[in-house]
Amino acid sequence: MNTVIDRVSTKTTGIRVLAASGVIRPYGPRKLVRLGRTVARWGVGPAGGFASLAVRHPDRVGIIDELGSLTFGEIHQRSNALAHQLTKLGVREGDGVAIMCRNHRGFLDSSLAAAKLGADILYLNTAFAGPQLTDVLAREKPRVLVYDEEFAGLLSGNEVDVRVIGWSDAEAAGDVPTIESLIAAGPTTDLAAPGRNSRIVILTSGTTGTPKGAPRSEAGLDAAVSLLSRMPLRFGWKVHIAAPLFHTWGLAHLLLGMLLGSTVVLRRRFDPEECLRTASTEGCDAMVVIPVMLQRILRLPADTLDRYDLDTVKVVASSGSAMPGDLPVEWMDRFGDNLYNIYGSTEVAYATIATPEDMRAAPGTAGKTPHATVVRILDADGRELPVGETGRIFVGNGLLFEGYTGGGSKEVIDGLMSSGDVGRFDAEGRLFVEGRDDEMIVSGGENVFPREVEDCLVKHDAVVEAAAIGVADDEFGERLRAFVVRVPDQKGSVVGEDDLKDWIKANLARFKVPREFVFLDELPRNATGKILKRQLRDL
Repeated sequence: MNTVIDRVSTKTTGIRVLAASGVIRPYGPRKLVRLGRTVARWGVGPAGGFASLAVRHPDRVGIIDELGSLTFGEIHQRSNALAHQLTKLGVREGDGVAIMCRNHRGFLDSSLAAAKLGADILYLNTAFAGPQLTDVLAREKPRVLVYDEEFAGLLSGNEVDVRVIGWSDAEAAGDVPTIESLIAAGPTTDLAAPGRNSRIVILTSGTTGTPKGAPRSEAGLDAAVSLLSRMPLRFGWKVHIAAPLFHTWGLAHLLLGMLLGSTVVLRRRFDPEECLRTASTEGCDAMVVIPVMLQRILRLPADTLDRYDLDTVKVVASSGSAMPGDLPVEWMDRFGDNLYNIYGSTEVAYATIATPEDMRAAPGTAGKTPHATVVRILDADGRELPVGETGRIFVGNGLLFEGYTGGGSKEVIDGLMSSGDVGRFDAEGRLFVEGRDDEMIVSGGENVFPREVEDCLVKHDAVVEAAAIGVADDEFGERLRAFVVRVPDQKGSVVGEDDLKDWIKANLARFKVPREFVFLDELPRNATGKILKRQLRDL
């Protein structure tokens, strides 16, 4: 009986959330029939979602990039044409299509074309090095490789049967066909629906080695309801997705747009001032970012920041890496209480969402669980820990990945999957993430998580960003080594190692003070803003 009640409650909540977001809206009988046929034919994944937008709102602008704008009707026709042409090039149902494109229409064109053919989609990180790409492509064996021309050199040594240029600054790209040339030559007629749905394979960040492939099947409405239950996005908004589309976070909002009828605004590269200019001049209702983008925007000179207002922006959705404790308050003090921070991972999707109210009340929190999500803190033996105690974070929802394409998975206990992090809940149900479960060090018998030390350091007025790692120590077993980027010297005085040690002593326990400091001009990061600590170990 309780199970039935839970299901009814879940459906009721989902309907309420979708109605509040404007997704549930009236359509005429003919359009409803066409919509029903489209969804029945193509499903609720990318192919069906964008095809249904072509039925619902064919003349609404769906994407704006550096080449101009496209309506949902045009997006549908372009992907039809490209799918027909990929079929001529030998792409079949179940084949793999690898995509290495920046944020532009070609990313969407190739994704939809692959989905309409029932091909699996592999998104490649545009910041990967040549050896990482070689390893991934050898493991995944895609039939087609779609890439921006700037990446041709990185990809030149890999054996892939079919190659297509996604973006070229020249009118021609040599012997390799471009997306635009294929679309121009292809028919726009609808295709027969494939017998299988596409899988989307997202790659992990590769911060600890070769990136792993994390496949996902179509999530249906669950993913959307989960986000919308704690983030007030609305139908028909204009959304600037600055986060990389190949990453879970950027892709989530691109696909969420097919439900919300969003006009997606894209720029191929992130520039902090250009991001502000785009959001302001386009009158965007929402921005999708990763935390390091917020940091870079806030580092702009005051007179530059003063030139832009974000009066139309109601939601700044951030995810992808840890957010320093003071960053949310600094952002909201300047641009208003519009920031929402999402904690999760490629494997578990969304675990918690922090609203502006959460971050005002408890800076540093990762927020509370959204609809249809369970998060528990477990000890080393898999037992749930009480509120306030630190342990391993386990997540349960309908969005967990299916296991890595190369084999293996994350640890699962009672249907909940490990996020790979440690953290704790406070009495208000807010989660605090304290670091990776494999980063904790034991120094002189005391447990130390680098994240706490890093957050303390960045609160110093003279520190831009910081990272800490554990290194071997003959006396204490392990010790902390801190890497610090300082504010550029303006007045002839530079903060030094002793200053920062005193700062940490004044704010944290003495055993958490790093034994040594390394000062850098910048910290190594990947395309989603995560600090590459394996590179720090080599310094």
